[in-house]
Amino acid sequence: MIGTLDGVVLDCPDPRALADSYRQLLGGRVDQGSQDWATLTGTSTIDLGFQRSPGHRAPTWPGGGANGQQLHLDVLVTDLDDAHAQVLALGATLLDESLDHASLRVFADPAGHPFCLVTD
Repeated sequence: MIGTLDGVVLDCPDPRALADSYRQLLGGRVDQGSQDWATLTGTSTIDLGFQRSPGHRAPTWPGGGANGQQLHLDVLVTDLDDAHAQVLALGATLLDESLDHASLRVFADPAGHPFCLVTD
C-alpha cells in the first residue's frame, strides 16, 4: 500500500456554492480555503473538495463524452518522494512538473485519470 484515499475533488465554477449544496445533501461543515477551493468535512472518513475550474462545463453522462468526468482522487502519503517513485513504477505519469508545492504532486493513472499525492 502506498497511501490512503484522503478526498475526492470536483471541478466547478463556484467552490463555495457547490460545497454548500453538498453540505445540505450530506451534512457536515464547509471550510473555504480560498476563492478557488472549499472542503466539505465531517460527513465520513473522506473529505469532499471543490476546486474552481475556469471555463467549467458540466460533465456529460454516461461515459464522459466531450466534457469528461472532471474529478480526481487525493491520496494521502507520508513520504511524497517515495510515493512519487512508487506510482511511476505502477505506470502513472507525472502531469505537472511546474507545481511548486512541497505537499502536492499531480499524476495520471495508466488510463489517464488524474490523481494527486498529498501530504498533511
